[in-house]
Amino acid sequence: MNFHFNGEDAGQIVIGAFALSVPIAFSEESWHLAQTLPLGNMALVVLLSLGFIALFAYQSVFQANVVRRLGVFWLRVIFAYLLTLAVVSVVLIALDKWPMMAEPLLAIKRTLLIAMPASMGAIIVDSFDKE
Repeated sequence: MNFHFNGEDAGQIVIGAFALSVPIAFSEESWHLAQTLPLGNMALVVLLSLGFIALFAYQSVFQANVVRRLGVFWLRVIFAYLLTLAVVSVVLIALDKWPMMAEPLLAIKRTLLIAMPASMGAIIVDSFDKE
């Protein structure tokens, strides 16, 4: 069984996140939704994202066998989400829709909102050749 995280894993996460973030990042609706969603809803979006990543990783990547590798499991979930956030940010920067200097809260909200589906793409592609 593979107990480590390597460049191939990171590449798969980046490709999966990119594949699902691009169509949503091009959507004007997602830009406006991020402006109007309250912070409580944004927190729920983050929790749902992490929850679904964890559930999918538990069932598919780790095949429900995390007892002796709980730390590796949570590291993979967190790293997948952080890489997804980075990919979404870069996509939004490329589209000039990531106003981190002018409106940092809006930039973060857009990133978190688009990262929800993108994180699922990331973990699904990451699971293609796992344990």
